[in-house]
Amino acid sequence: MNESRAASHESLIKYKVKFYKKGYMVYISHLDLMKLFRRALRRSGLPYVLTGGFNPRVKISMPKALKVGTESDSEEMELWLKERRTPEEIREALNKEMPEGIGVLEIVAA
Repeated sequence: MNESRAASHESLIKYKVKFYKKGYMVYISHLDLMKLFRRALRRSGLPYVLTGGFNPRVKISMPKALKVGTESDSEEMELWLKERRTPEEIREALNKEMPEGIGVLEIVAA
């Protein structure tokens, strides 16, 4: 059983994402920003990865929390997909689902 879990983790593709947060979106909290990105991934049609456990969620990570009321031109996060996609394809799919004031600038496979 542990071998199958290890194999499934090896097949996940990790992407580093740079995004901006401006305008009225500066008033959104860190947890709400996480919800926003999870919702955008689900709606985008990309093959996202779910966390394990009793309440699975879309697997993303934001290492730094930005203070409420602060604009940023370059915030970082990580996301995982089940299948390899081009960075441009991911960026376009996510930006279609983002509200005004938040957008993906750059994506790099990690």
